[in-house]
Amino acid sequence: MPKLLDQYRSEIVPAMSERFGYKNDRAVPRLEKIVLSAGVGRGSEEKERLDQSLADLTKISGQQAVATKARKSIAGFNIRQGMPVGARVTLRGARMYEFLQRLISLAIPRIRDFRGLSPNAFDGNGNYALGINEQSVFPEINPDDIKVTQGMNISIVTTAITDEEGRELLRLFGMPFKSE
Repeated sequence: MPKLLDQYRSEIVPAMSERFGYKNDRAVPRLEKIVLSAGVGRGSEEKERLDQSLADLTKISGQQAVATKARKSIAGFNIRQGMPVGARVTLRGARMYEFLQRLISLAIPRIRDFRGLSPNAFDGNGNYALGINEQSVFPEINPDDIKVTQGMNISIVTTAITDEEGRELLRLFGMPFKSE
């Protein structure tokens, strides 16, 4: 069992129940999924960059990443419908908790000039999104193998109804938010 899942069951559920007055443990918000995504622009022209992004996301997540394709054509960007333009992977269950543990304890502290995550990056429904400028903050990525520095988006989807519940849930998991 992942350490964060055990922590959720033993510490976070009672703390959230006390703070928000939940009568049932199943009513306490929980993590639903974590989505990692990276855009690579014109993936058909830069096949190597798309392959690198897919390989990096696969190494970081421990799960096979898939290429995303353009939904519609955009003439200004020379993109046609169906062209590969990015990569993504969705984590659930044990892998999701293991990734969150690595993100909090290893990757985030390695971000240059880090002063805390914005506590305002919630979407109104308790879900949190953050962007990372370099994939090299993850220990799975060898800096010598990087040809192009690639950023990524990380979306943490919770069952929380409000941003306050989602913020408290992630704070109890150990997310280093800036103090307001």
